[in-house]
Amino acid sequence: MSAEAFAAGAQILSGVVGAKGANQAAAAAQQVAEYNAQVAENEAILLQREKTAEEANLRRQSERFIGTQRVAVAKSGIQMSGSALQALADTYFNRERDAARIQYASSIQQVQKQTEAAMMRAEGRAQAYSYRLQATQSLLGGFTGAAQSMSSTGFPSPGQSNVNSTGGFTNRPMN
Repeated sequence: MSAEAFAAGAQILSGVVGAKGANQAAAAAQQVAEYNAQVAENEAILLQREKTAEEANLRRQSERFIGTQRVAVAKSGIQMSGSALQALADTYFNRERDAARIQYASSIQQVQKQTEAAMMRAEGRAQAYSYRLQATQSLLGGFTGAAQSMSSTGFPSPGQSNVNSTGGFTNRPMN
């Protein structure tokens, strides 16, 4: 085997190995992106559970406060009407307003985490595409380098013939 043929083979092998490495990097990029997206989705679930617990806690505290208000009104001997009733109604309305705020904040957090997960998946796909493009470039580079190496040593390159009309070898372009 000549040194030129060995060099050409090494260039092809280098291109193949580079392509394999880039394809593995592409797969790894997608796996990392999917893992990160799953983490974001799990965080969304945990945030939802946290907000649900926060709302339940708000409602429990509100019920205690309402009970305290009723006991105070009953001890005073007045009827549950007028300003006492209005205070109780305000407590109910404030509780529902605060619960709605907690639910709204939870919805916003859910959307943010879902968007984060989608972005991570999109970035992973883009990065994987980039690595696959590098793999193709590596293969083409290896074959192109081998072809150039072989053409500089007397092997015909694309568009050239190494045989002339008299049977001798030449490196002129074919017409």
